[in-house]
Amino acid sequence: MSSRELSRRWPETNATDELRLLTEFLTFLRITAVNKLAGLDRAAAAATPFPASPLFSALGVIRHLTSVERYWLSIVGGGQDVPNRWDSPDPDIDFRLSEQDTPDSVVAAYQEQWELSRRALQGRNAGDPSAGDADKTVRWLLTHVVQETARHVGHLDVLREFADGTTGE
Repeated sequence: MSSRELSRRWPETNATDELRLLTEFLTFLRITAVNKLAGLDRAAAAATPFPASPLFSALGVIRHLTSVERYWLSIVGGGQDVPNRWDSPDPDIDFRLSEQDTPDSVVAAYQEQWELSRRALQGRNAGDPSAGDADKTVRWLLTHVVQETARHVGHLDVLREFADGTTGE
């Protein structure tokens, strides 16, 4: 079984700091994503219910979100020299699970990436160019990761409903 559900709260509605608002929305979505695995055993979290996408599982989606943050926030945003799963020639590397990929291990890796992402952008302003791609600002990177995470939370909604019938935000 995976760990318990995490508490979350909506971002402040009277936002005056753009980066804080983007970060709060990203945090809300991250927690929503990991909560979709709360209480699932490995078999349910690794299930691939869509015949047209035989590798698409809840565990794979969380692994993919870890790679998304690693690439866009740590590597591109912060210029960090960290391993990049996307350097693999396998385009499905995030979704190809091993027996070691459990709800707890995949969520723990995702949560570790949250801290790496925070450190990568620490002290940066919204309009600052990213360290790894001067054509992209920190604002653009965070907005991109927010939209990517939101898209995949929708996928996790459906995967969770297939797994055990649980619905809801």
